[in-house]
Amino acid sequence: MAKTTIQYVCSSCGAKAPQLLGRCPVCGEWGTYEEEVIERSSGSTPGKTIRSLGESHAQRLQEVVASEEMRLDMHNGEFNRVLGGGLVPGSLVLLGGEPGIGKSTLALQVLMQQGERKTFYASGEESARQIKLRAERLAGNAENLYISSETSLERILDQVKELEPEIVVIDSIQTIGTEAVEATIGSITQVRECAARILEFAKTRSIPFIIIGHINKEGSLAGPKVLEHIVDTVLQFEGDQQYMYRILRAQKNRFGSTSEIGIYEMRQDGLREVTNPSELLLSTAREGLSGIAIAAAVEGVRPFLIEVQALVSSAAYGTPQRSSTGFDGRRLNMLLAVLEKRVGFKLLQKDVFLNIAGGLKVQDPAIDLAVLAAVLSSNMDIALDASTCLCGEVGLAGEIRSVNRIEQRIAEAQKLGFKRILIPAEHKIDTKRFTIEVVGVKKVTDAFRLLIKG
Repeated sequence: MAKTTIQYVCSSCGAKAPQLLGRCPVCGEWGTYEEEVIERSSGSTPGKTIRSLGESHAQRLQEVVASEEMRLDMHNGEFNRVLGGGLVPGSLVLLGGEPGIGKSTLALQVLMQQGERKTFYASGEESARQIKLRAERLAGNAENLYISSETSLERILDQVKELEPEIVVIDSIQTIGTEAVEATIGSITQVRECAARILEFAKTRSIPFIIIGHINKEGSLAGPKVLEHIVDTVLQFEGDQQYMYRILRAQKNRFGSTSEIGIYEMRQDGLREVTNPSELLLSTAREGLSGIAIAAAVEGVRPFLIEVQALVSSAAYGTPQRSSTGFDGRRLNMLLAVLEKRVGFKLLQKDVFLNIAGGLKVQDPAIDLAVLAAVLSSNMDIALDASTCLCGEVGLAGEIRSVNRIEQRIAEAQKLGFKRILIPAEHKIDTKRFTIEVVGVKKVTDAFRLLIKG
């Protein structure tokens, strides 16, 4: 006979409790506990249904044969870059992002770029007619693309067995359910069980799956945290819906680096790959305007130049505002403290607004110097030289620290026609290799003297 037990699970952190709690004692969130029904046979033994996905016996490490993972070329340069060179057969990829950011569009467009490969798109959110309308707008090759509007995981996997596609997309993991558990679709139990069954299916049949996931109001992936541990790769599709640019980041990747990003431009006919982001992110009308500095940034191994904009004005209210878009607000406060302590600019009674043009979110510390230069330019209302760009991390003592891939940054600035670049003096660069003037600076004050003099 089956024995049924009930437990309660926090939808935020996955903590379990024998009774319903108002507040989770682990993560501190309110109203996040959901009921989970566990049904098992009274005669079952622990571990009876657990299957092994690999070798069942211990091996010496030296006896294991290691080889490069075979990868599928997705015919999409930016998608390949973020995955680490292509999609690995049998891998499970989780793609998350804000509602309406373009997750379904990206997944469907990638499938339509596969040419002769047989692909399968299962959607629990849209009808077949809606998928067809989107495919016509994307204007790709849908000859070998099969679609299904289904919410049952068992029926989806049966269709995969019948079709034997090379790539499968499930949109989304929160809208499908399995009959193996008695829980509502989208609950923690269903999401966890469905992900585990998809993983087992993908590994045993060497079919790569891309599953789309929702995110919650905090910006993290909805569902139990174990979902991110189950999958091989976690991709985050982000961007401001008011801008045309989208960024694809890898937050976890068992088969490659997590430092790469892919940049897309959202257009009427789908997502276009941006192979040279510098030319699109830089404004041509910045000359003569104060509060603008150009930074040489690097994401992964890709260098590009970005426009840092700052506005400093007298505080209209008693408490000055500190606001940043695309840049860490806490780091901005730290840099403003350095500017006041080490350089002597008093900004306590002034509002400071910072913006990374184009709607990008940049995490490279090498743009610190450009941030301070933009703030200085706006505070003094003096335009900086439009042919000068900067890179360097700023320390608490006001020193300019070294950054990685400095030669690639210099080469990118030279390619885009800049005449001078300020870099940390710690770098010993053979300047004869470049036509651009390379100037090394040790302190923030040294950089400001050069910028103000022109």
